[in-house]
Amino acid sequence: MRLQGRVALITGAAGGIGGAIARRFAAEGADMCLAGRRGCAAVAEEVAATGRRVIDLTVDVTDRAALNAMADRTLAEFGKIDILVTVAGVVSMGNAETLAEAEWDRVMAVNLKGVFFSCQSVIPAMRKAGYGRIINIGSLLAKNGGNPRPWLNRADQERAGNVAYGSAKAGVHAMTMFLAKELAADGITVNCVAPGPIASAMTVGLPESFKALLPVGRLGRGDEVADAVTYLAGEQASFTTGEILDVNGGAWID
Repeated sequence: MRLQGRVALITGAAGGIGGAIARRFAAEGADMCLAGRRGCAAVAEEVAATGRRVIDLTVDVTDRAALNAMADRTLAEFGKIDILVTVAGVVSMGNAETLAEAEWDRVMAVNLKGVFFSCQSVIPAMRKAGYGRIINIGSLLAKNGGNPRPWLNRADQERAGNVAYGSAKAGVHAMTMFLAKELAADGITVNCVAPGPIASAMTVGLPESFKALLPVGRLGRGDEVADAVTYLAGEQASFTTGEILDVNGGAWID
């Protein structure tokens, strides 16, 4: 029960990683607000079944006013926000030469601006409390320049290019470090978990040739990401801030 008495706000909680984090937080004793573009009813029911208090909100993370309302609703329901986890994001495929401007803007709006405004929405309450844990979800793709190897097979780039997604997630990594320094004196830690390929609806199209390159020989699981997030959300990580924690099966080591 490492999060007993804590209140968490999780965006993108309806997805595989977000749902895994919500379930782990519930097992660790946290009450929570779950937010998603279409709501998070199924995950909220699972959390409520554990006896934890939970609210389920429909939120578009590209809407700054909606994010502020999300924070306000959480405060009204629970009186505080101890933990924010920004999972909400969209997948994107496309190489640099042909990527449309509209697709670039869509990915940046959700995966970068949405994360920043989610963080911004909870900072006043955390500063007032003198305590907070912000955990962003980054990506291996923010570090490795993409999974395809077009110098060996150009078709890999066509079917698995992620330039917009990786660029947005790199922005999340940088943002995490800036916020960590800015908020440290207020008792707020800001960290990031950067998953590699996790078995989910987003990764079903990955070629088998890529999976074979992973040193551990398999895709990751949502609960393995949730383990890392739970560590950063707890008291045991009170001296850890500005960290980009890799959970990628050895695909990228730094």
